[in-house]
Amino acid sequence: MIRIAICDDEQEPVALHEKIVKTSLQNCGIGYEITTYTKSSNLLYDITDDHFFYDLLLLDIEMPGLTGMELPKKIKPFLPNVKIIFITSHLEYAIDAYELSIFRYVPKDDPEERLSAAVADAAKLIELEAGQEYIIQTSRRMEKIPYKNIFYIERDGGKNSVIYFQNLSPAGRTEGASSPDMASAKVRKSLQQIFSELDVPEFLFIDRSYIVNIIQIMKVSDGMAVLKNGVELPISRAHLQEVKLQINRFWGAHI
Repeated sequence: MIRIAICDDEQEPVALHEKIVKTSLQNCGIGYEITTYTKSSNLLYDITDDHFFYDLLLLDIEMPGLTGMELPKKIKPFLPNVKIIFITSHLEYAIDAYELSIFRYVPKDDPEERLSAAVADAAKLIELEAGQEYIIQTSRRMEKIPYKNIFYIERDGGKNSVIYFQNLSPAGRTEGASSPDMASAKVRKSLQQIFSELDVPEFLFIDRSYIVNIIQIMKVSDGMAVLKNGVELPISRAHLQEVKLQINRFWGAHI
């Protein structure tokens, strides 16, 4: 079940977008629950004060009061993994939308085909991220980490590795972590052993010392993998072209 919110200050586009979303997800065989809004402030309140959970937001950019461009910054601390699709008639917003890590940008004058495809792609990604967990077991604890929450894994000597993952609980955050919402767990396993245990295409070696979750990569720039949480990891020169190929191959197969 995918939870979706649609927000536009005009009722007619809301009804149209809701119809498109329903048709798209029914064609994909994906269950859904849709909530609609005509005031961005109401959507923000539901998320920040009443703790409504959504997997996907469809936002009109040009709304009075709190605009669609302002909403993501306020929402992300509460829904860090939410996918956002911007719908607008102004092409110049596309660049800013990318900087905000928006999943997709859809022109308002072509909603039928473009929005339907964007919603289907987002739903497939949400389902892809939802399922699997990696189990960390030591003599003192056992912890399950959803694959989607793993940022990267770092080699720590020959026989040990450190798994860095998203943890929104302040008590679980790692002192000195390079991202405020990142926790870590040390395991007595080699990188290759962990890679074999994960055994899914979204994890790849970018260097002999790092395995990265493709889902967490925002871009590859200047020989670095830039993750969604701002962490930058070096890609070895020997791996660079293969990393780019694997990323393209992964998204080509899943989106």
